[in-house]
Amino acid sequence: MTAPAVFDPLRLFRELNEAGVRYVVIGALAGRLLGSPTLTRDLDICHATDSTNLAALVNVLRRLNARLRGTDRPVPFRLDARTLSRADSFTFATDAGDLDLLARPAGTDGFLDLVRSAEANDVDGLTVLVASLDDLIRMKRAAGRPKDLIELEVLGALRDELDQASAGE
Repeated sequence: MTAPAVFDPLRLFRELNEAGVRYVVIGALAGRLLGSPTLTRDLDICHATDSTNLAALVNVLRRLNARLRGTDRPVPFRLDARTLSRADSFTFATDAGDLDLLARPAGTDGFLDLVRSAEANDVDGLTVLVASLDDLIRMKRAAGRPKDLIELEVLGALRDELDQASAGE
């Protein structure tokens, strides 16, 4: 078994952007980019599911030597747009760290739903669309796992802090 790659979100963002992949950052890294103190070692994205975007995403995954994550042993897997179109989520280990793809995160209708209120962030010179804080809260509430409920508290506190700051302006 190979050692996990060092998590390099900048490389992941760069690869996705250079390939023209349409995506919104979700999950803990999105929260972090919006001000949450939560640390993470993976990148979660919600991607557009049209055939052009899936083909671009497949090219990125191949360049990053993506392998399915979460299996005890290798399983047969064809990395192509058709395969990606058949499931709502995939978890990959890549040469730049773990990357999770969610076509329709809990509580959402997918990319078109999230991109409407996503915020453009500059991350080391790269423009990255990040799900809005309200959408992150909505996803965490809908997922309802224990770790999501904990993060929901953190994001709620962040929402309160930002609301207080904007009221004081």
